[in-house]
Amino acid sequence: MGEVNFMQEEDIRLETTRARFANVVKRHAQLTERLSRDSDKMIFERLQKEFEAARASQSQEINLDGEQWNDGLLATVREQVHMEADRKTTSGDANDMPTSHFQEKVTYRVGNKVICCLEGTRIGILYETSFAGEPCELYHCVLESKSFLEKMTVLEHTIPFFLPIREVENDLLSSNAMRFIDHIGELLQAYVDRREQVRLVKELYGNQIGELYHSLPYHMIEFVLEDSDWLVHFAFWRYLYFLHIFIVISR
Repeated sequence: MGEVNFMQEEDIRLETTRARFANVVKRHAQLTERLSRDSDKMIFERLQKEFEAARASQSQEINLDGEQWNDGLLATVREQVHMEADRKTTSGDANDMPTSHFQEKVTYRVGNKVICCLEGTRIGILYETSFAGEPCELYHCVLESKSFLEKMTVLEHTIPFFLPIREVENDLLSSNAMRFIDHIGELLQAYVDRREQVRLVKELYGNQIGELYHSLPYHMIEFVLEDSDWLVHFAFWRYLYFLHIFIVISR
């Protein structure tokens, strides 16, 4: 009798947890839709055009490997944008500048990142994501500092709101800007990898899965096996890696 009561209590707790999780997923979906309306699309289109123009105006794109991507190079890029901004200020109208000066600019590619100089005192980072060798979304991050000696801040970006960019900015940008840039790229690629893996699971094993829930960053995933009393739950650690914990709860 005691065992039966225990199983009933477990069923109730499991159903309660599932209902709460479903409600959270529903609210997140509504929030995602609201935050991905025209304003966000306009920001993406505007930044994408600006990045394309900046890359088109520069004379060469240099691929960097290993130790070539370092704090010294990033400092050089920062110095370049501030010198250019100062030159425009002292020369008056920026529209009267000779085009030959723009052709001296350089874009740098580091893995899945493209780093370029934007107008003003801004540095642009374009993140290219992929899955199984196929290109996925592009994401933008614009950094700015009022002077070469002041710390940089994130001016604007097109990174999904549910990824912890502000936390990473507070932790890394002022102390290690290069690590900040790299870490944001890791977050984005890990998010795309998890999302695409879930999509593949749905495509390949959809007939074996009853219900599937996931958080917006896909770092919490739960599904019920069809015609089974097993609930399978996956967890990821810090939005980056698999936690190496695979939990199966029997109903």
